[in-house]
Amino acid sequence: MSSAKRTDTRPAAPHAADSHDMIRVHGARENNLKDVGIEIPKRRLTVFTGVSGSGKSSLVFNTIAAESQRLINETYSAFVQGFMPTLARPEVDVLDGLTTAIIVDQQRMGADPRSTVGTATDANAMLRILFSRLGDPHIGPPSAYSFNTASVRASGAITVERGSKKAVKATYERTGGMCTNCEGRGKVSDIDLSQLYDDSKSLAEGAFTIPGWKSDSQWTVQVYAQSGFVDPHKPIREYTEKELRDFLYGEPVKVKVNGVNLTYEGLIPKIQKSFLSKDKESMQPHIRAFVERAVTFTTCPECDGTRLSEGARSSRIGKISIADACAMEIRDLAEWARGLDEPSVAPLLTALRDTLDSFVEIGLGYLSLDRPAGTLSGGEAQRVKMIRHLGSSLTDTTYVFDEPTIGLHPHDIQRMNDLLLRLRDKGNTVLVVEHKPEAIAIADHVVDLGPGAGTAGGTVCFEGTVEDLRSAGTVTGRHLDDRSSLKETVRKPTGALEIRGANTHNLQDVDVDIPLGVLCVVTGVAGSGKSSLIHGSVPAGADVVAVDQSPIKGSRRSNPATYTGLLDPIRKAFAKANGVKPALFSANSEGACPTCNGAGVIYTDLAMMAGVASPCEDCEGKRFQPSVLEYRFGGRDISEVLAMSVAQAEEFFGAGEARTPAAHKILQRLADVGLGYLTLGQPLTTLSGGERQRLKLATHMGEKGGVYVLDEPTTGLHLADVEQLLGLLDRLVDAGKSVIVIEHHQAVMAHADWIIDLGPGAGHDGGRIVFEGTPADLVADRSTLTGEHLAAYVGT
Repeated sequence: MSSAKRTDTRPAAPHAADSHDMIRVHGARENNLKDVGIEIPKRRLTVFTGVSGSGKSSLVFNTIAAESQRLINETYSAFVQGFMPTLARPEVDVLDGLTTAIIVDQQRMGADPRSTVGTATDANAMLRILFSRLGDPHIGPPSAYSFNTASVRASGAITVERGSKKAVKATYERTGGMCTNCEGRGKVSDIDLSQLYDDSKSLAEGAFTIPGWKSDSQWTVQVYAQSGFVDPHKPIREYTEKELRDFLYGEPVKVKVNGVNLTYEGLIPKIQKSFLSKDKESMQPHIRAFVERAVTFTTCPECDGTRLSEGARSSRIGKISIADACAMEIRDLAEWARGLDEPSVAPLLTALRDTLDSFVEIGLGYLSLDRPAGTLSGGEAQRVKMIRHLGSSLTDTTYVFDEPTIGLHPHDIQRMNDLLLRLRDKGNTVLVVEHKPEAIAIADHVVDLGPGAGTAGGTVCFEGTVEDLRSAGTVTGRHLDDRSSLKETVRKPTGALEIRGANTHNLQDVDVDIPLGVLCVVTGVAGSGKSSLIHGSVPAGADVVAVDQSPIKGSRRSNPATYTGLLDPIRKAFAKANGVKPALFSANSEGACPTCNGAGVIYTDLAMMAGVASPCEDCEGKRFQPSVLEYRFGGRDISEVLAMSVAQAEEFFGAGEARTPAAHKILQRLADVGLGYLTLGQPLTTLSGGERQRLKLATHMGEKGGVYVLDEPTTGLHLADVEQLLGLLDRLVDAGKSVIVIEHHQAVMAHADWIIDLGPGAGHDGGRIVFEGTPADLVADRSTLTGEHLAAYVGT
């Protein structure tokens, strides 16, 4: 191979293309950002720090990443853009030097019952092709191995409109792999009849135990009592076989009740339509509790939970069916795939092995492909999304991560750090929003936002290296090297919650006594069985309050006041003081501004272009009718109260003529979890992940329960906020509550009275108790991974 000789030895002038080595942001005003101007180096790892609510996500996700995605969408034709999500241009003056952004966030993966780890990562698609080529017996194309595809057969005459119309006979057949009994869900639902009625009573005696069904006046109950199908004065247990069948499964028919024509329908289909077809999250708490009691889900007896038809289960490669392959732990499946040697499908096998190896590399080898996607934690979901990017050949792209260390044991954080550095070393720009000091330590460049949260944040307090951050004097800099010390004395338990023979998921017949009346921390590497032990074994009764990681749902009309129930006592106080109806003081009800329907803004839909939101001119964004704003309570109108911060409102409703104990109690809980800076009317859609988690915690603290189960409450919390959380947990225990915390944060472990450590590994290498005792004993013992890391953390 020949190459031309370069004769000119003078240094070449810098090429103009090489000058674009920064992402420049000027005048960013998204959410609480205050005219932020910043330059971020490309092809480097930049970590964004700051207290929860300081504006990190607003800068990284809502400004930089959002504009990058919007610009890419604009390269498509207007026709294609009409099918894509419309994105508004962020509130920013200048955004320069952007590259294609790939966002890997913490959004939980869809909770659709048919969505699994395999379907979400395309691993199932590759397995289906593999079995359709190599499976014995051969049962059909890849769709024959898909539990989302039903078998279809049809035949008949069709009219072909080509020249002269002509009727032709046609048959159509498609082989699917869906189990016909459970329709690919793996579980079948059954209704517990004992939760619907008391069979020792008659309808006239009030046999129904369904919420809202009263025998004396409720129309629905009268339809059953006066239908003529059953005797209303006979106890249900004495019904004949025909009466019971009509009562439970009767087809819809018209009946006359008190001279009115109504529809009679069997109890089971009636319940399914009126309760089970609705979203559980949108139900009132007592209705949701009834549904959870009344409906039981059992493994499908026909497919044994595999979701697949008999034909799909019968086809095998060697001794392994596709159901067996999906049920294996992914690290075992990767070994099996490596053992296959078939030149005819070599490219497919290579792609499948690479995908499975990525699972193992990222620390998710303990999962199985048939694991429902909705059961993954936020951290697991984020790492599953990373898999498709690990082997990518793309360079000069911007990867944006939202706390990638969430849900990771200290032992696993180093592995995540290595992956982030590897993405950077391929020539990519990596932007990470993070709180953990171990992840901040690897940054090439740090941007610290603050100084506070909400309106007290939104400015850049520091830019530079990690070493410079330590001496910068910002909140993050001061707390970066914080280390909690072990407690000198621990509380004594007042009792114990006995768990015997726990075998949910990977638990191996675990026997353990969880101490009550103390702060008990359950820890272990990701996938060791912590959540399976606590959520699967601690009975969810009236005395247990569980605060998990499920996201809080809320539209732009929802705000902290509506979500926590705070608005109810406020509305009643306004109504009582002014002698009017409480509904007037709701922007979603009678008091709403008629022009904007209580939204405060007018939304203009521009089809494939981003819609425009402009403040309502009639109410000036206050959301209420002018007549409603004339009513005052404590010298303020309702819009002024909703514009208050939690701290201001706590003072306002705590004393003086506006004193409202019910509202004050809720506001105190919000202040206790560190949300004093939030405004009462701030839309939930503008809250950060950490703020939403704490809002949920504040809401559940109002529930009456003796045992609190918290699942990683430090999620989204800044180092400075962890100390406040520990104080809150102490106050709960000192008030006589039992607090069980599933946690990886060493500060929470060090502060515990008792630690239960699961392991030693993940998946089938875990599921056992490897340590029980005080944090001091765990540090002294150092027999587990958690013990080693905790010892290093406290500096012993």
